[in-house]
Amino acid sequence: MNPWSVLGRVSFKSLARGLWLGLGHPLFLWPTIGATRDCVRISTHHFGRLHHKNGPANAFRHALWNYLIAEACFPWTSKEERAIVWAQKITLWHEDSFPNKELARKMDLHNNAVGRDLLRQGRDREREVVIGLLLEMSGASVLIDTGTDLSQLKNQLVHIIRT
Repeated sequence: MNPWSVLGRVSFKSLARGLWLGLGHPLFLWPTIGATRDCVRISTHHFGRLHHKNGPANAFRHALWNYLIAEACFPWTSKEERAIVWAQKITLWHEDSFPNKELARKMDLHNNAVGRDLLRQGRDREREVVIGLLLEMSGASVLIDTGTDLSQLKNQLVHIIRT
């Protein structure tokens, strides 16, 4: 992925907002980039390119991404919740900067929250255990549509297309 082509798809306003967000948490930037790279590598290892579609593999990637960002940033703060809030802010910035259709956005935000909640349940798990758990969860991912009440699926991954 070419970073310059990615930046070319982001509006100036979103770029400025991302810069402002990063300046507020400079110690979290490198861990976030590393967590993002790890997430894509792990997702590609397990799913190939399927994680770029809106199926269970994408649900896995979003949950893992949020988990890994918060986990990577925790050593740079004394408060676990601060790292979790950062993961929420930076991934929300991503969703705002690279907009999806409404249902895909809801799916992504829901799966992002599942990953952060997983970290809240226990940061002491080995990475391979977390990956295994998320793989199981992706296998049980729920197909949703516009009428689905996501509040009823709080601890479950969701997807919008069959793959």
